[in-house]
Amino acid sequence: MCGTCHHLQTRLGPLCSLTTTASPSSTTPDHNMSTKVAVVTGSNKGIGLAIVRALCKQFQGDVYLTARDVGRGQAAVESLASEGLKPMFHQLDINDLNSITTAAAFFKEKYGGVDVLINNAGIAFKVADTAPFAVQAEVTLKTNFFATRDMLTHFLPLIKAGGRVVNVSSFVSSRTLNQCSPALQQRFRSEDITEDELVRLMQQFVDKTKTGEHKQAGWPETAYGVSKTGLTTLSMILARRLSKERPSDGILLNACCPGWVRTDMAGPKAPKSPDEGAVTPVYLALLPPGATEPHGRFVSEKEVQQW
Repeated sequence: MCGTCHHLQTRLGPLCSLTTTASPSSTTPDHNMSTKVAVVTGSNKGIGLAIVRALCKQFQGDVYLTARDVGRGQAAVESLASEGLKPMFHQLDINDLNSITTAAAFFKEKYGGVDVLINNAGIAFKVADTAPFAVQAEVTLKTNFFATRDMLTHFLPLIKAGGRVVNVSSFVSSRTLNQCSPALQQRFRSEDITEDELVRLMQQFVDKTKTGEHKQAGWPETAYGVSKTGLTTLSMILARRLSKERPSDGILLNACCPGWVRTDMAGPKAPKSPDEGAVTPVYLALLPPGATEPHGRFVSEKEVQQW
């Protein structure tokens, strides 16, 4: 697993979303319904924290830092407050469906929808980790693909018109794609691959690692890479669905690579600071109103990459 893949590190955290109005008992409209809101998962440290910092400076609305652990999340909020920034906090563990639905209910009630959603939470095993590959595959895909998909399943319908959705992937996803068998590459690149088919492929990889048959089935030896190939492909599938089902809403959904960033997991030798790693995710989150591109693309260094 190359260093870039490590950029995700322990960004596991919360996500949020919303969709309607104040409670029925309310007699006056909730002023928050007109307030824009941005939610960043796994944002108590590393790239996620840097994304929140940048959004606090550039986004016109409320910015939510989310994290699995309330204490670490609140400490991160306090650290940004010491910089003169004012993020808000909500607990969110993307591996916990109850945590997802609780956060969704909160944002729906308070804001009536989400304007910006950045799926940053993710994990990667260190290269020297001795855990069996099958364990690494199951754990890595559980968070990076399946849990992130759960977030999108619950929150995508709640994204407001003009909203922006950014899935933090990795250039490792495209490198891994090129290491897959021609048959797998064809499916991942196909414009007719469905979400259900993609889910079956991701589960097939996990299952094959348990019997040691993944290589024979055309898969490379990288759980992190496969998880990110899945996430980038999912981003393209969901973008096509948005274009078909909500063509006039102007929502843009993309996957991106932040680059090789100095984080706890990637280590001190990575060339980019977390703030530099946040540049492309934030660029995609703040694409101007009325923009039609990029959408359903994989973006690195603010440039669309070939898939």
